Amino acid sequence: MSKGKVAVALSGGVDSSAAAFLLKEAAYEVIGMHMHLWDSPHCDYQAQQAGKICRILGIPYYQVDLQKEFELLVVDYFRQEYQQGRTPNPCVACNQHIKFGFLLDKALSLGADYLATGHYARVEHSRDGHRLLKAADIGKDQSYFLYTLTQEKLGRILFPLGDRTKNEAKQVAKQGRLPTIAKPSQDICFISQKNYGTFLSQSYPGTPGDVVDTQGRGLGQHQGIAFYTIGQRHGLGLSSTQVLSAGKPLYVLKIEPERNRIVLGPEKELYSRKLTAQKLNWVSGKAPREPITVTAKVRYKSKEAEAVLSPHDGSVDVCFSQPQKAITPGQAIVFYDAVGVLGGGIIYQTEK
Repeated sequence: MSKGKVAVALSGGVDSSAAAFLLKEAAYEVIGMHMHLWDSPHCDYQAQQAGKICRILGIPYYQVDLQKEFELLVVDYFRQEYQQGRTPNPCVACNQHIKFGFLLDKALSLGADYLATGHYARVEHSRDGHRLLKAADIGKDQSYFLYTLTQEKLGRILFPLGDRTKNEAKQVAKQGRLPTIAKPSQDICFISQKNYGTFLSQSYPGTPGDVVDTQGRGLGQHQGIAFYTIGQRHGLGLSSTQVLSAGKPLYVLKIEPERNRIVLGPEKELYSRKLTAQKLNWVSGKAPREPITVTAKVRYKSKEAEAVLSPHDGSVDVCFSQPQKAITPGQAIVFYDAVGVLGGGIIYQTEK
C-alpha cells in the first residue's frame, strides 16, 4: 500500500536521485520533477541526467519551466544586491521562492502529498508542529539554506537523506544502479566557473570610485562597488604597496554605495560582535518577545557561535560572545537551538 504520492526535485545529481530511490523503496508513489531555470550547457546536462534517472527508476518525469520566476526572484535580486554594496545569497532566495515556492505548488497541483529533495536536513513532526533540524551528518548539513521554511511547508516536505552521510547516499545510488559520477556542481548555477565579475560586468557598467583607508586617505580607484565584498583581500586593482599597511595586507572593511567608495583596513578591523538583521522568518511561526541566547552562523561555512538575540519590531540585534570575522551585509544569519533551526534573516548592518 502506498504511503502517498511524493514529487522529488531532481537536479540530476547523486543526492536527489538517491532520495528518489529511497522513497520508491519505502513504498511511496514517486514522480520526478526537474526545474528548468537557466539556459546553459550545465543546466541542459542536468535536465538530461534527471530524465535518465527517471527512466532507470521507472517513474514519471516532469520538467517545470521556471525561467521567468528564477530571473526575477533570484538573478535580478543577485544583481541588485551587489549594486547596493551587499553580498547576496541566491541559494536561500531560490529555496524560498522557487524550489519550496513555485515547484512545491506545482507538485501539489499534480496531486502529490509531498515534495522531497536531496538536502541534508531533517524535519521532526509532533502535535506541537514541525521542527527543522540539522542533518545527522553535520559536515554536510544544509539547514542554513532552509531557514525560510514555514510550518505549512514543512508539513509537505521530505528530506530522505537527513539521517545519512554523503558516502551512504552514493551507496544508495549504486544500489539503484543510478549515475554516481556527474559533472562538478557550480556554487551558483547561473554563473559558470564562479566568474562573478564577468557576469556582473555584463549586467551593468561599473562606475569608478575612490578606494580609501579608514582615515579617508586615498589609495586608488575601484571599477564598481559590485565587484567587491567584505573581507576581500585579493583582486582589489591596486598595487602591492597600496594594499599594504605597515607591511600587513589590507582588506575590504566597508562598502559605501551612497559615496561609491570602498574602505580598506587591517584584518583586525574585520571583526564585529554586533549586527542587526531584518527580513526575518521564524520556523515555528512565533517570533521571540524577549532576548534569548542562541547559536548563530553568519555564513554557510562559518562555525556556530553563541550570541544573545534581542528582538525589535521587524528586526533583531545579535550580540556575539566572541567577535566574528567579516560579517557581511546581504548574507543570511541563521539561529539555532541545539539541533533545531529557530529561524534567520538577512544581515543589515554591523557594529565594528
